[in-house]
Amino acid sequence: MALLIFGTLAVGAMLVMYTLEERSHWFVLGFAAASAIAALYGGLIAAWPFAALEGVWSLVALRRWWRRYRNEERQSWQLTTDEAIERSQ
Repeated sequence: MALLIFGTLAVGAMLVMYTLEERSHWFVLGFAAASAIAALYGGLIAAWPFAALEGVWSLVALRRWWRRYRNEERQSWQLTTDEAIERSQ
């Protein structure tokens, strides 16, 4: 029973994080973590195709988080630089 609750919470967290991805890059990271936990659940119940798929999905989401995080950092730096240039003129 505890394993069923664990799996339900993992997949539920995936759904919530996926829904909120547009709000922040942190939700993309949360989705990657929830996918990794769902992969662990798949391994614990010996559903190997599910575990493998969720593991790959977790890696894809982690890569998406890294790209988005890096892009947002660059944009933030660019805005700061542009503001400094405008103030100095």
